[in-house]
Amino acid sequence: MSRRATRPAPVTPDGRYLVVDGVLWRRSDPALGPKQRALLVEALMHARRDVGRALREGNALAERAARARVHKAKVALGERGPPWWTDGAPDFNRHKVQNTPYADWFRALP
Repeated sequence: MSRRATRPAPVTPDGRYLVVDGVLWRRSDPALGPKQRALLVEALMHARRDVGRALREGNALAERAARARVHKAKVALGERGPPWWTDGAPDFNRHKVQNTPYADWFRALP
């Protein structure tokens, strides 16, 4: 059983990232309302299913279109694109946590 199945991924103290397998992943914009977030997550999941379907069918054109929809949904959620925070702090999305200012915090986790 994977660690993710038994314990939720740690979230950085500032709430900007979660850590999965030692990599920081930007969290969704907390300013999104619950309905808006739910609609965007639904669109994301639909697009991801379409990526899988296109891969199984070997349809490169449909795969590109579905991946573009995945990206669009992730940008709308705040997980990609410009950071959703406004304090000017750098974005460490998809960086190894050990190479970021969060390294000491992460090492101190139980």
